[in-house]
Amino acid sequence: MKKQKIEIQLEVFETVSELPKNIQELINKAQQARENAYAPYSRFKVGAALRLSSGKIVMGNNQENAAFPSGLCAERVAVFSAGANFPNETITALAITVRAESHEVAEAIAPCGACRQSLAEYEQKQKSPITIYFMGETGEIIKVASVMDLLPLGFDAKYL
Repeated sequence: MKKQKIEIQLEVFETVSELPKNIQELINKAQQARENAYAPYSRFKVGAALRLSSGKIVMGNNQENAAFPSGLCAERVAVFSAGANFPNETITALAITVRAESHEVAEAIAPCGACRQSLAEYEQKQKSPITIYFMGETGEIIKVASVMDLLPLGFDAKYL
């Protein structure tokens, strides 16, 4: 037996103002999307905004449904919308932010496993990394250079 260690590199920013202006704008759009989330059951609102290679911003938010698991996460709403409406564009960056109605979320919340897998598919399809910034309602912002930093040993089409 041999053991291997998987490491990822991430950057941590204490405030949004430390980020480049174009990323601050992306986070602002994610916050706007978050406030329009449909989350009557979890009361946990998530907003996502992604920037395309053309500079266009596509927003998404979580959409819940009483018939679980028929809802959809903010990240997949945004990435599927981009794929449907701008199929020939590359996704360059994604910002994600959350807010709970019952308490302040001050730690960065990463995408769920299903969103990581969906984002990885787009990253592989476009053959270039998607930089991801994620945060809570307040607190630090975490940046990873690629979806694969959040999904090491991911599954893709080469296994089919």
